Amino acid sequence: MTIGLNDMDLSSLKKALLTPDLYPDRPSAIQLMETHISLVFLTGNYVYKVKKPVNFGFLDFTTLEKRSYFCEQEVRLNRRLAPNLYLGVVSITEENHQVSLEGKGRIVEYAVKMKQIPEDLLLNRLLEKKEVTPEMIEAVSRTLVRFYLTAETSERIKTFARPERVKQDTDENFEQTEKYIDVTLPREVYEEVKEKTDQFYRTQGKVFHRRIQEDRIRDCHGDLRLEHIFWGEELSIFDCIEFNERFRYTDVAADIAFLAMDLDYHGREDLSEQLIRSYINESRDQRITEMLNFYKCYRAYVRGKVESFRLDDPGISVEKKKDALNRAKRYFDLAYRYSTQF
Repeated sequence: MTIGLNDMDLSSLKKALLTPDLYPDRPSAIQLMETHISLVFLTGNYVYKVKKPVNFGFLDFTTLEKRSYFCEQEVRLNRRLAPNLYLGVVSITEENHQVSLEGKGRIVEYAVKMKQIPEDLLLNRLLEKKEVTPEMIEAVSRTLVRFYLTAETSERIKTFARPERVKQDTDENFEQTEKYIDVTLPREVYEEVKEKTDQFYRTQGKVFHRRIQEDRIRDCHGDLRLEHIFWGEELSIFDCIEFNERFRYTDVAADIAFLAMDLDYHGREDLSEQLIRSYINESRDQRITEMLNFYKCYRAYVRGKVESFRLDDPGISVEKKKDALNRAKRYFDLAYRYSTQF
């Protein structure tokens, strides 16, 4: 990870944005949530999401211009499935050492402004309370069918689903997880998933090309998980991947496989099967099943990798690292299970 030069020190910006008087709705307090790529400030009514000046290779936010661009991209892309949640991009300005939202002076940062939603209505929370029904899954499926039908496609977008291009992603996963062998990832699981994945490319290349010919490659969501689905007055699916096209330009099978895998991970294979049945019935995409376990394996492996990365984060407590270790093992076990099915 590299840190780019910034107009304002990140810690100073964080301190300034924790001041309630800065915000137009005058909240009594500000809650801060921090990820490896974002600072997220919650006022009770609104969310202001600031991108950190970091470069992880697969994303680069190291200049103010890049952060401005990707803020705009985040709003534009997420309005496809959550039009009422994303309010726009606001500038953070500084004049006479005074930081303001859309005030006078030089622009030192940008933030995506969203409506704050009650987290207890996210699908992962509702699943924990056993409140997710087959009818709700059918509604999600219908939303996705409509989305994929109208999502952008082009000859360039289709190239991202060629087997040799997809193999770049899986090869990257295997390379990046070698250091976690016998930590979160048993060696036999690593070797078996890698072998089955490589074998799939060798024997099923025609399936990738048929999916391209059938126009199943779209500008998708890229991070379709339960925690990104809001069951409010209207169903909203948010937090898509804005920072890297190759994670979003993909077979719709890879996108929906992420959500099906997430349901499997949470022990709801019944709802996962309901999702796929509903999707096939609505979309008439019968051949999605030829790719489903391959992409579910890929998605589970990626989640195992991401959780493993948390073990190297000095800002995460020992207790949280223990939780991440257990989650990583479960995801890798799930990837192994899928690899025996394709």
